[in-house]
Amino acid sequence: MSAVLDDMDSRPGSTTSLLRTVIGLYLRDAGGWMSTRHIIALMEALGLTAAASRTALSRLKKKDIVLPQLRHGVPGFAVTEGAAAMLARGDRRIFTPRLMSSEDRWCLVSFSIPETEREKRHQLRRRLHWIGCGTVAAGLWICPDSLREEVEEILEDLGLRAMATVFVADTPLVGGNLRDAASGWWDLEAVAELHRDFIRHHGSAADDGGPVEGSDGGPPTAGTFARYVRCIDRWRIIPYLDPGLPAGFLPEDWPGTAGIALFERIRSEYASPSAEFVRRTLEG
Repeated sequence: MSAVLDDMDSRPGSTTSLLRTVIGLYLRDAGGWMSTRHIIALMEALGLTAAASRTALSRLKKKDIVLPQLRHGVPGFAVTEGAAAMLARGDRRIFTPRLMSSEDRWCLVSFSIPETEREKRHQLRRRLHWIGCGTVAAGLWICPDSLREEVEEILEDLGLRAMATVFVADTPLVGGNLRDAASGWWDLEAVAELHRDFIRHHGSAADDGGPVEGSDGGPPTAGTFARYVRCIDRWRIIPYLDPGLPAGFLPEDWPGTAGIALFERIRSEYASPSAEFVRRTLEG
């Protein structure tokens, strides 16, 4: 799991990040394998060179996300078993953003890890942060109860389950108000800026007017494909870091609602033409 999670550090828009996004979107639908030539062709449609794409493929191979595989004598890459499970989990997170209601329950994770295991303690905190948990105290973290299964997986993977206690609770009772408490548990301003950044970069895609190229039966273009892939690439870390808190926990000017609406609008307009562009590329 750790090698796969390290990929979350890829900078959106970088060659490695875009390649990972292309793999997540299209390689599994292509039968779990794609020739190196076609992977490079798709990356070139994003404006990236073959040399840079090959370097990115090597990086994802080292991260155990893809492995080289010959099919009928043709060199290509397949998704590893571990990455396939991670990508399936990512599909649920990315394409179904979390939105808690005020009645939903919470998961609390309490742990005490000795100094001799400080590297595991660091990894635990890092992973809990990456799935959207907040920090109530150094050894007490909080998240929506919908994430409890992922929390359990992380604890088991690190061999720390015996050092942690997981609670399921109703709405926390705080001394002040919930908005102030939530802003201390999560870095909500950082998450808000991710949404604002997404809106700045991709707001025009939903405001252009007129049909998206390829959506009216005509041939989709590389531009349509590139716009959609770059949208997903910038969006995909947001549903991990945004816990989808109830409205009563959020600032009144929260941009997450607009960010989610924009993402869903772009997906509905661009996903099918982009997939058609990939199909034609693989057949060409």
